[in-house]
Amino acid sequence: MCVGLSARVINIEDGTALIDASGAKRTVSAELIDDLEPGDYVMVHAGVAIAKITDTSADETGKIMESLHGNGTADR
Repeated sequence: MCVGLSARVINIEDGTALIDASGAKRTVSAELIDDLEPGDYVMVHAGVAIAKITDTSADETGKIMESLHGNGTADR
């Protein structure tokens, strides 16, 4: 199973985005997404921002991941 991580874009520079994923900051490739701006939300997989999403979608994804982790199924 592949899992994407939702995150908020903090900064973009030279095709790389600094993101905040539930407080964890990291850099990812942003070259696949046009018109990406700080404050946008993205879905990240394998170090690459693969899609721009709404903040509502990001909230829903976060809740699902917390639910899976809380039930001990995230490691399966």
